[in-house]
Amino acid sequence: MGARGLGMGNASTGIAYEWGLFNNPGSIGLLTETTAAAAYHAQTRLTNANRAAFVLNSPFRFGVASVGTFRFGDDLYNEHLVSAGMANKFGITSLGLKVNYIQYQAQGFDSHRAMTLDFGGITQLTEAIFISASINNLTQSKIKSEHIQESLPTRLTAGLTCKVNSKVLVATEIEKDLLYAATWRTGLEYEFRNKFFARTGFNLQPSSGFFGLGTKQKSIRADYAIQLNALTGASHQASVTYQFNRKKS
Repeated sequence: MGARGLGMGNASTGIAYEWGLFNNPGSIGLLTETTAAAAYHAQTRLTNANRAAFVLNSPFRFGVASVGTFRFGDDLYNEHLVSAGMANKFGITSLGLKVNYIQYQAQGFDSHRAMTLDFGGITQLTEAIFISASINNLTQSKIKSEHIQESLPTRLTAGLTCKVNSKVLVATEIEKDLLYAATWRTGLEYEFRNKFFARTGFNLQPSSGFFGLGTKQKSIRADYAIQLNALTGASHQASVTYQFNRKKS
């Protein structure tokens, strides 16, 4: 989640911003301000697959804490996620851990619940280059009941992010689900006219194109992104962030 990351093709593992809880828990440790953010993702062809999320991040003396909620689906089938993460910076590296409580519910069937654990990190090699890695469902948790035993997805992601200059940010990463082929994601962000942003990106396997716009004005940040896919059509995501204790310039 997070329209900034979506506009860059979801190549967001190496970006330290307010939606790190849902991308790479290790990046949370680089946050310096208390923020609250909400996002909504709408599908044009699959209206029953819309998503919504909320996240709150707060730095403490011993690290940065983050909590968030996520919902996918409709009344017929839906998924709910409650997450809590903690990250801290050690030298040039920030490491984070995240625990998830997941509920799956289908109309006419029992609800199923599971707990998963995610881990991630990000390292600043130079002033311009960052490397990142994360793993979702580190515990390889399963949904277990009297009738089913289904493994939850386990995904590994490794990325490289480069600040070309003060205006341009480029990110690329590879994600591998244990059961599926690897996905390559690449994105670019360009800041123009001071505090306005244009973004684009692409994915391979499956192939998708992405575009996005954003602005940051005082304590408010607003972002919009569109994803174009030949199979599912266009989908749109908007997110807004409020920064509680903005630093004075």
